[in-house]
Amino acid sequence: MGGNTFGRLLRLTTYGESHGPAIGGVLEGFPAGVEIDFSLVDRDMARRRPGQSSLTTPRSEEDRVEFLSGIFEGRSLGTPIAFLIRNKDSRSKDYDALKDVYRPSHADFTWEQKYGHRDYRGGGRSSARETAARVAAGALAKMLLAKAGVEVMAWVSAVGPFEAQVNQDTVNPEQIASNPLRCPDPAAAGRMIEYIEQLKEAGDSTGGVITGLIRGVPAGLGEPVFDKLQAGLGKAMLSINAVKGFDYGSGFSAAAMKGSEHNDAFSTGPNGEVITLTNRSGGIQGGISNGQPIYFRVAFKPVATIAKAQQTINKQGEAVTLEAKGRHDPCVVPRAVPIVEAMAALTLADHFLRNKVASL
Repeated sequence: MGGNTFGRLLRLTTYGESHGPAIGGVLEGFPAGVEIDFSLVDRDMARRRPGQSSLTTPRSEEDRVEFLSGIFEGRSLGTPIAFLIRNKDSRSKDYDALKDVYRPSHADFTWEQKYGHRDYRGGGRSSARETAARVAAGALAKMLLAKAGVEVMAWVSAVGPFEAQVNQDTVNPEQIASNPLRCPDPAAAGRMIEYIEQLKEAGDSTGGVITGLIRGVPAGLGEPVFDKLQAGLGKAMLSINAVKGFDYGSGFSAAAMKGSEHNDAFSTGPNGEVITLTNRSGGIQGGISNGQPIYFRVAFKPVATIAKAQQTINKQGEAVTLEAKGRHDPCVVPRAVPIVEAMAALTLADHFLRNKVASL
């Protein structure tokens, strides 16, 4: 099975299945001498952890990261950083009846067609449980970026038909963390939470949108032609479970604009630095960062596993009425915020290191 490694110079390989003994990863290319803030790792893991509110799956995992190598006396060694996260609350019996059933909009059918043998317990490696390893590695990438003054954050900007109004110039992590939805617009968050709880009661689910914001990015990150910075971010986000769309800057709305409306005019800032008067480019021009904040949006589909009865078939082609059991999120976006941050941080950190060797 390929496709388990992400990045060029900063490379993350993840391993493990949802109901196996553990999941984890190996992070290569991380520079030596970086002070490791284990509390940041714990905080980000807690933000992704299941069972944290009524809006998430009741599966209860401690998600404690055990570092096995690459760190000594609180600092990185420059050698591969290996870590594992033990699975302690998997209930495989919930999936016994699904062994031969193809769940609608899941990976069951496609994985079986490709590999001929799959772990049906909780989706195996296709489960979003794998993303816990990404969050652990992403926390390390954030520490590397922080040394360069780069800050990565994300928040829930839409759930179902409800959208938040957020000022990207002033939003901060404290505002994002002010409610379990991780939406910095309190009024919109209240409507979103009520909507999710209504759907949960009805045995249904909903999707949503997460907005990512990266401040302090230096100009010059990105590797044209095929490794443009936005291409790297797009790949990173589209690799996350349940993601159906990605755009950055003005995104699809740019298609309806005139050039005179969309162009970001250059000027000089208070310290003589080059700035743009607007930021419809989303901080990236020609595939390379221009020094302005990078912002993007990630669309998540509704959770595929729902309590409502659904029609499907089994491996024998027989019609089956599926009434899902197990423990599942009615909406993934609250827990997906740190996953989006992690993948953005890994992408930026990789390009940051690649930029170091771009010229003499």
